[in-house]
Amino acid sequence: MKMNWKQLAIALGLFLLGYFTFNGKLFAQSAPPAPALEKTRIALAVGGKNLFYYLPLTIAEQLGYFKDEGLQVEISDFAGGAKALQAMIGGSADVVSGAYEHTINMQAKGQAITAFVLQGRAPQIVLGVSNKTMPNYKSIADLKGKKIGVTAPGSSTSIMASFVLAKGGLKPSDVSFVGVGAGAGAVAAFRSGQIDAMANLDPVISMLEQKNEMRVIADTRTLKDTQSVFGGPMPAATLYASDAFLKKNPHTTQALTNAMVRALKWIQQAGPSDIIKVVPESYQLGDRALYLAAFMKVREAMSPDGLFPAAGPATALKTLQTFEPDLAGKTFDLSKTYTNEFVLKADAKYK
Repeated sequence: MKMNWKQLAIALGLFLLGYFTFNGKLFAQSAPPAPALEKTRIALAVGGKNLFYYLPLTIAEQLGYFKDEGLQVEISDFAGGAKALQAMIGGSADVVSGAYEHTINMQAKGQAITAFVLQGRAPQIVLGVSNKTMPNYKSIADLKGKKIGVTAPGSSTSIMASFVLAKGGLKPSDVSFVGVGAGAGAVAAFRSGQIDAMANLDPVISMLEQKNEMRVIADTRTLKDTQSVFGGPMPAATLYASDAFLKKNPHTTQALTNAMVRALKWIQQAGPSDIIKVVPESYQLGDRALYLAAFMKVREAMSPDGLFPAAGPATALKTLQTFEPDLAGKTFDLSKTYTNEFVLKADAKYK
């Protein structure tokens, strides 16, 4: 049977859409099989999973997006991001849900770590002083010799606090950083006066603000505030792994990315009631209304698509070099600290 150009164009279009014709009847083609995963069981480390900073991870887990991709993800929750990084370096975790800055710090130590999906486009970290122990606070200089609570020394909260201190003329060694975690323990440490200031995230910060227990001196919960503090876009939570893992497990990495991008897109469409239904009750610190109010404060901090902004890595490097003299004279290849390769494929899948 001869076909004219119009019929040929229609047939080609149907074929590309996954259909073909036979004897005048339309049939669907079977979809090509998904590539086999190199590794289906993944050990993932995170520091402070209850925080909004890692909400996309929680959504992907709770809604079964990892399972839909054929993955069994076992999540270990640590007191802070630095501890999660240690788990991966030590070999007990394959992947980390943690701050982008760790990829730069590890490159400085000769270890190739690459972030492959962005969860947050603003750090959401807040530094505040105690109205109980520092009622007369006036400037950063007043923090000299004080105890500052962070999720864990070396974590993203410690990095943010160190940067704000440096801008105010203080070195990290001018204060004492105390690891207090990211939940009820952090609230208790602040309220009891064990620490004079704290760098932490929501819902912890909103709980202390609600009763006027904390005076905020630096805030990165919105894009505008992040720009004000860091002077540019600042990548926050990511999924990162060693280069060796990515090269050995590209299909598994793609599956992880697919699940996370799907979660990010779900968050963009979700309302407060949807969040409450999915997030474990224990994450809400006993106050559902406060939790929802805190979510609305940080919602824009969530990445809408998982892509790393072009100027973000340079902002992170500049931040670290401000207070870490060992990094000041070193040359970095920031292109090796992150990749958008997997996210671009995932975004195409979940348009």
